[in-house]
Amino acid sequence: MADQLDLFKVDGELVRILPRAGASVCHPDVNLPVLRSEGNGHYIEMRVDADADDPSEVSLTRRIPLENLSGEEWEELKEQYDSIDLKAYLGEGIKGLEKIEDRRIQRLTAALLTFLNPRQVSIVFYLYRAAAQQDTSPIVSFRANDLLDAMGYRRTEDGGFPSVIRSKLHRDITALHRTELVFAQELRKGDELGAKVTIKSVLRIKEFEIDKVPRNFDLDNAADYTYEAADAYTVSLEFFDTPAQGDDYVLFGNIDMNQRLGSSPKHDYKTKLLVYLASRLQWDKPKNGQFLTISKHYLFKNLELFGSNLSRNNKIFWRTVEELQEQGYVMGAKQLPGKRGSVSVEFQINPEQICLHSAR
Repeated sequence: MADQLDLFKVDGELVRILPRAGASVCHPDVNLPVLRSEGNGHYIEMRVDADADDPSEVSLTRRIPLENLSGEEWEELKEQYDSIDLKAYLGEGIKGLEKIEDRRIQRLTAALLTFLNPRQVSIVFYLYRAAAQQDTSPIVSFRANDLLDAMGYRRTEDGGFPSVIRSKLHRDITALHRTELVFAQELRKGDELGAKVTIKSVLRIKEFEIDKVPRNFDLDNAADYTYEAADAYTVSLEFFDTPAQGDDYVLFGNIDMNQRLGSSPKHDYKTKLLVYLASRLQWDKPKNGQFLTISKHYLFKNLELFGSNLSRNNKIFWRTVEELQEQGYVMGAKQLPGKRGSVSVEFQINPEQICLHSAR
């Protein structure tokens, strides 16, 4: 059983965009990855379109810079990428990407498509908890095996972890390091309304350690081609301004990081709902600081409960609500009828387990 993390702060700006930043390819607002040039830079990127009916459903782009490419290499990459029937491959889910012969393209595409899935969100929460323990500094050092222990993975007989598990962790950390989030916020200057565009990674790897040398280890090469991982990492949390200033953050407590064996992160509805409720704390003004009323349409959309089997989706949703109640995040939830057949759910949030602090 993994350790439960204690109360800790997570940056308010990051919490606000987490559901959009981690939306999967199944989400109706998400576009398939494309290759694009901007100025002197080349990127593989995917865009999440805004939903005009809800201000929290903002537009956002996640992209990975493709560095050190000559003009000829870029043209060759575009030609190769254009020949891939990505939509057909994804008909079999992420596993369908294994049909892409070029392993680097395969892994870069997978990194974008699975970015900030519930497993990566758990890693991010672990790092913010570690930052709180290290005197609110954005610089966090950790050992890979300690993080895997916290995530509930089992060690092998020799005391380590299988290479496939360590490799998955390295690819997650590298994705959080090199994937840029591009999003805009309204910026009012006098009577004029403009926009502030932010380009940030969730974290940046500053250092890494290898226990046994000589080992020919390269950070990007391990993420794109091999099944290697570093033994320790030092990272900088890039969304860290507001916790340091103390004016805009969400407090979390009792996070369960256990990864269910044999289960896909996309089915971790508990983490998805927790993240979405935290985000709505940022966007909405909770009644008495505890009560959130959210359209059931948007709850299902952000949990990615789609399809015509409404009975199944309802069962998954209310079972997930019960899980958050059992963990103490939610004290109660009830369905409320609305106008024109719309339905909302009112949540009573437990402020001792999840709490907004904002000067906004």
